[in-house]
Amino acid sequence: MKTNPSLALLGSITILLAQSSASAHHSFSAVFDPEQPVELSGRVTEIEWMNPHVWFYIDVEMPDGDTQNWGFEMGSPNGLIRRGWRHDSLQTGALVTVVGVQARDGSQRGAVRSVSLADGRSLFGAQDESR
Repeated sequence: MKTNPSLALLGSITILLAQSSASAHHSFSAVFDPEQPVELSGRVTEIEWMNPHVWFYIDVEMPDGDTQNWGFEMGSPNGLIRRGWRHDSLQTGALVTVVGVQARDGSQRGAVRSVSLADGRSLFGAQDESR
């Protein structure tokens, strides 16, 4: 039986992509620490609305006058939509207050529990902390 080289290559690429996607997904408790709560306000600088998790970034002015850019992870786009989010719920430049937990490594990253928007709405981040 002959093997088609094109099909073999396509199969190999498919396997590699599946492995990289699976390894990119992580356990909540391995990355974020529920014992390190954060509440930060700032302006949205970037939004990444894609699977497996939505990320957004805010510039936070610190008490010493420095500005830190924090990245926040939320649930999947589908999970967020089920909780009232829309693709345009966050806009670059919008002022938000984020309640969540910080990354275990102490970096300027966190997982969202809720986001309060300037219009008074509060939306939940759809993270599953039991994972």
